[in-house]
Amino acid sequence: MSDADIAVVSIGLILSLVFSEFLGVAPGGIIVPGYLALGLRDPLAVAITFAIAGVTFFIVRALATVTILYGRRRTVLMILIGFLLGSLLRTQVAPGTQLGPYEVDVVGYIVPGLIAIWMDRQGTIVTLTAAITATIATRLTAILVLGV
Repeated sequence: MSDADIAVVSIGLILSLVFSEFLGVAPGGIIVPGYLALGLRDPLAVAITFAIAGVTFFIVRALATVTILYGRRRTVLMILIGFLLGSLLRTQVAPGTQLGPYEVDVVGYIVPGLIAIWMDRQGTIVTLTAAITATIATRLTAILVLGV
């Protein structure tokens, strides 16, 4: 990770804190806006990340109907399933596949699971709109402040 990337993630951390403290919504976890802002260079990867988060959310919701899932177990299962789906896409489904100028990939390893956790806690629409807004604000701030 370069110094500029670390600065972008730092800006995302600050904006995530602002979102949660002043607006009362979490943009999918404290690190999510920074990593998604870095991933905006590849919009397909960002879209796939949100899709994997949605699939993770629905898988855990389905599992919760047949087993007792709450608290730490539910959180760990969301992160684990998001990680496994992202790894499966990276290694088995589409390793190195290009779709036009963009690579079929996922942003981060735990980012889809974090987004899924917050989709479960505060609702899908609220989480997705907060994550997208915080990501765009992070990217714009990085462009204005850092020139990257």
